[in-house]
Amino acid sequence: MSTKTKKELSFNKDDLRVVLATDCGSTTTKAILFEKTDSGWRQTCRGEAPTTVEKPVQDVTIGARNAFQEVQELSGRKILADNYVEGSSPFHFRTKEDPANGIDLYVSTSSAGGGLQMVVAGVVSAMSTESAERAALGAGAIVMDAISIDDGRQPYERVQKIRHLRPDIVLIAGGTDGGTISHPLELAETVLQADPRPRFGETLRLPVIFAANKDARAQAEDILEEKFSFEAVDNLRPTLEEENLAPARDAIHEMFLEHVMSHAPGYDKLIKWSPVPIIPTPAAVGDMVQAAAKRDDISILSVDIGGATTDVFSVFKDVEGTQVFNRTVSANLGMSYSVANVLLEAGIENIRRWLPFEISSDDVQDRARNKMIRPTSIPQTIEDLLLEQAICREALRLGFIHHKRLAVGLSGKKQKKSLKGFLKASDDSSLVDLKALDLIIGSGGVLSHAPDRKSTAFMMLDAYQPEAITELAVDSIFMMPHLGVLSTVNPEAATEVFMKDCLIRLGTAITPIGRWKEHDDILKVESKTFPEFILRAGELRRMELEEGKTASLTLTPLKRSVDIGAGDGKATSCVIKGGSAGVIFDGRGRPLSIVDNQAERVQLQKNWFKTFGLRIK
Repeated sequence: MSTKTKKELSFNKDDLRVVLATDCGSTTTKAILFEKTDSGWRQTCRGEAPTTVEKPVQDVTIGARNAFQEVQELSGRKILADNYVEGSSPFHFRTKEDPANGIDLYVSTSSAGGGLQMVVAGVVSAMSTESAERAALGAGAIVMDAISIDDGRQPYERVQKIRHLRPDIVLIAGGTDGGTISHPLELAETVLQADPRPRFGETLRLPVIFAANKDARAQAEDILEEKFSFEAVDNLRPTLEEENLAPARDAIHEMFLEHVMSHAPGYDKLIKWSPVPIIPTPAAVGDMVQAAAKRDDISILSVDIGGATTDVFSVFKDVEGTQVFNRTVSANLGMSYSVANVLLEAGIENIRRWLPFEISSDDVQDRARNKMIRPTSIPQTIEDLLLEQAICREALRLGFIHHKRLAVGLSGKKQKKSLKGFLKASDDSSLVDLKALDLIIGSGGVLSHAPDRKSTAFMMLDAYQPEAITELAVDSIFMMPHLGVLSTVNPEAATEVFMKDCLIRLGTAITPIGRWKEHDDILKVESKTFPEFILRAGELRRMELEEGKTASLTLTPLKRSVDIGAGDGKATSCVIKGGSAGVIFDGRGRPLSIVDNQAERVQLQKNWFKTFGLRIK
């Protein structure tokens, strides 16, 4: 981050003992207290209050102070200062004389007001525009539209679109260094003609980040500087073989804090309360996922499914073994506001296939529409709950397809090779490798607050269809944004809390892949923890193994075409972790195929629900 927005940090991370963190969401502000105890860093208390960024209050600090008050009451620790004066810090800070009260540091993330919304523009949709979209997504933005010279739209249509969307920030990319100048300048002219009005602040000049051909910077600045807050950074695609996302991401974070948040209702005060910059909620979650993957040198897939959107985060290794982070936002896949779109994209039959009871298409539509009309309602019957979980499976599946499409090779490369720092591995192969995936993390109300943790594991197993050996976990109380911003200050503390308090271990999925016939014996399972058995084709088994417990397994494929992670026909030994769902042995094959006949399908689902010990009526 540049010195323009980076604050002078007035603390030493080694002196920190009590940190208060908030995530100012679009509807709820969640406050969490982190403390360094005798057993290390732990999450000790949580409070929440409605976010107050909209009328009639229009001051985010009111909701934040209400959340602080709840944490203070629940924890018994004095957090708020007496006689708060508008414009001053609201906190009571810890002293050596009174270590049992006060805090050392306050940090925050935000997605209030709809989060960070951007429009990206590039010359070629499959190259520079794609890179611009990845840069924006990685910085925690929702990409409202991606505009390209070759997108088939007329110039006036692009102008109308940008003017209508009113983004927080516009990112322009295109042209390798030394390449085309006219096309990036054409995009700059399009933005100028659109002259979109910012969402916040009547006098705010809309930020435009120019990450295109460096030879076009001076002329682009001449075009845009009078009406916009213009900033030029290093080219996103300096060559066809190279992608450089970091400068644009850093600039987006700067612009978000300096030009967007500072003009949102009350954020000018909130910003002054912390020496650490406020960052977008999705960016904080991404930081936490990356920190956890780096700490344990593992591949992680994480999802946050909300009422309107589904965010997917992943860290996989490229061909050189370098960990690479990806994030995608499916802005029209959610469990309430966007539930009708899930029905439209998935199709009603794809939702009905997950249900252990018969239901008409009209009934599915009616119940889903009721949820869209009443987005804060919760299921009142077992059938409603199972339907909601079936919709969740499809939203997760569709969001994951979107994610995998983005995590592919750099378009335009002349040969298949990977350079350190690239986002992608090759033109034709996805970076997402399910056999190499170590951990899947679920979060969002339908996953984090499911009545039975085993159903959370079941949903993720069906939606993501992991391969080989994969651990499953859920974010207990949606703590990852708070930990993400804490990781920018003290990554060790954040990862410690992440492992001890944030993640609830659901268990481990053992999934052989390959080719076999119906009823074939496919895998021999040997262990001292539970009896030896043979997994058959199409079979779903589950063994109890408590959270905190481990089991040593020897897995032996019984056919040459079966792979359990070591290669076709090769046996492997492993130590797996338990959890709420224990150890799941999935012999249903990949991709998972479910019979079309409704009566057979319903009976099959009943059997699977019985395996997980879940109620169906």
